[in-house]
Amino acid sequence: MDVDLDGLFRQNTSYEYEDYEYKEDVEPGGSTAVFIPVLYSAVLVVGLFGNGLLLALLALKRRSWSLSDTFVLHLSVADVLLLVTLPFWAAQAAQSCGWCFGDFLCKFCGAVFNTNLYCSIFLLVCIILDHYLSIVRAIQLYSQNRPRLVHISCLSVWLVSLSLTIPAWIFMAPRKDPVQEKTLCDHCQSVTDRLLGSRLPHHTLGFLLPAAVLIIGCSCILLRLQRSSKGPQKHRAFIMVILPLVVVFFLCWMPYNITLIVDTIRSRSKEHNGVQSGNTKGSLQTALMVTKALCCIHACLRPLLYLGLCGNFRKQAMNMLRCATVEHESSLWELGVGEEAPSDQSHNEEEEQKQMTSVDHQVQLGQC
Repeated sequence: MDVDLDGLFRQNTSYEYEDYEYKEDVEPGGSTAVFIPVLYSAVLVVGLFGNGLLLALLALKRRSWSLSDTFVLHLSVADVLLLVTLPFWAAQAAQSCGWCFGDFLCKFCGAVFNTNLYCSIFLLVCIILDHYLSIVRAIQLYSQNRPRLVHISCLSVWLVSLSLTIPAWIFMAPRKDPVQEKTLCDHCQSVTDRLLGSRLPHHTLGFLLPAAVLIIGCSCILLRLQRSSKGPQKHRAFIMVILPLVVVFFLCWMPYNITLIVDTIRSRSKEHNGVQSGNTKGSLQTALMVTKALCCIHACLRPLLYLGLCGNFRKQAMNMLRCATVEHESSLWELGVGEEAPSDQSHNEEEEQKQMTSVDHQVQLGQC
């Protein structure tokens, strides 16, 4: 008896699992829809209160205006502009429909978010440059005798920052996100070259180059301060106030910029290697949302840093809250901008003169 098994094995087919795409339903969780609006609301309240107090103190001491006051004013204005846009981002995260405020407000909020980054980092570069030239090179960049240079620097920072937001006005638009299945205010990603063109100025001119200047400048200043002996007030201002401001800025903005660079690279490689998986794209969207919230927290941290690090500002703020008399201090922020840092040579010469004076005094006493 013959048994034919040929038909049994002929139906066996092999499957190519490499071509199989696992689709995971990635939906924004309820925790994100609650956490982001609550976080933005807290940042808005704390930020408006802190920056409002700061601006009120600046208005009271407008007659005794210092160079540090000018930089603090522009930093505070940039933070207030970002705080004003937080309700729109909170509504986008809370609503099931996502962004429902139209095309213009999407472009405006995206431009303000980028402006805050550019103004913050460029103004910090100006402050670090002043300290670097004064401490390391013994060159005075800003001076009370030349306050116009500070205003020109701040105006240039705003012009450069606003010009760098042109890609946001062009490419930011409400779009349907296939992962979260809701409308999001984001860069238009229909064409990868457009995405790269809109983000390239942000990556290079807006963050990487200024960040390199900040890191190199701070490193050179720290090395110089380590070699020198007890420094003047400007040395203390850099260690106690400016360095914490720079560190907090990097802690808040570095994760977002790294995530944005990764998203740009993966979006670029998607064009050559095929469709990106929904799981990876969903994780990147979540990472961008969380790191962007961390950037917005920075808008309320600067007044808190001033309150903790600057004794004069803390004293005057407490007097204002108690409705007491507010004294006009020469420096509320202790940034040291425009203050001349004497070189080591001049410092040594002063010590030698003091020693010679003491010796002459002892000789005169001995003769008597």
